[in-house]
Amino acid sequence: MKVLINARATVVILIILGLMIFSAGYKNAPFIQADRPIKLGMLRIEDNLPFFVAEHDGIYAKYGLRVELITFNSARERDIALQAGETDGELADLVAVALLKKGGTPVKAVSLGLGATVEEGRFVLLSAPQSGITEPHQLADVPIAVSQNTIISYLAEKMLKEKGLSITGIRLQNIPDINIRLAALLAGTDVKAALLPDPLATLAEKAGAHVVIDDSKLEINLSQTVILFSEETLLKRPDAVKKILAAYGEAANFLNQDPKKYKSLIIDKARIPAALEDSYTIPRFSKLQLPSTAMVERIMNWMNEKNLLEKSYPYEAIVSTSTFIP
Repeated sequence: MKVLINARATVVILIILGLMIFSAGYKNAPFIQADRPIKLGMLRIEDNLPFFVAEHDGIYAKYGLRVELITFNSARERDIALQAGETDGELADLVAVALLKKGGTPVKAVSLGLGATVEEGRFVLLSAPQSGITEPHQLADVPIAVSQNTIISYLAEKMLKEKGLSITGIRLQNIPDINIRLAALLAGTDVKAALLPDPLATLAEKAGAHVVIDDSKLEINLSQTVILFSEETLLKRPDAVKKILAAYGEAANFLNQDPKKYKSLIIDKARIPAALEDSYTIPRFSKLQLPSTAMVERIMNWMNEKNLLEKSYPYEAIVSTSTFIP
């Protein structure tokens, strides 16, 4: 009887141990992590088109991914969602990366989006139709509508300095809402100049605004967007991040090869105004690559000048040097 009891106890112990091992394995099983979708915060702008094409063409599924694209109306809403852990990554810029990190949300850029070449990601400094301003030197002491302490205000200052205007002669006017900024520029009453990205820059020009500086025609490449993820996502789901970048790259190639195929999607997702639907040309997307050291240093130096940071972040704190690009 004693032997029988001991045998039963041994069996029970083995069953319990087996369940514990199975449970631990179940918690760490790759398919459990892969089953949770990666959530990406999106603005409806041309920079994000490869993400939308990858969704449209089923490329994420091809890579065994579940990706949820969550659309926001403003960069602030997009960044708040990332800070709250409601999204895992987004496409933004290097200023946003540094501000997110400063605010206590550890993130890193894993690749450039648009901006590998000077032609990509066009920003234009325009003057109001009736302003008579057509040359950069005429903007000395003229308030320029921007979104303060963002990549937009950075670009306005750098573009004017590239054209020889002294920093003491540059005046900025804070109008964060891009649609209000466009409307105010075209009205020309309170706003004589503004910085706008495409396609709104092209729309403003078509409506009579004057192109004063086009950053795609400068010798220096000032504007970049970056794909970024929370450091937690990079640590816990590196394979998913690699596959998302692979899907993005594949979709970007499709866009480069046949943009007409995606005309209706582009009009919808990039908010191409009706007046430009038949004439607007989307940019070509370069191969995925890391931002250069010079790109990061320019942003860090400007943010220090504006007291947006207590000290510059080193390159490795802003950009992931781990290999996520396929």
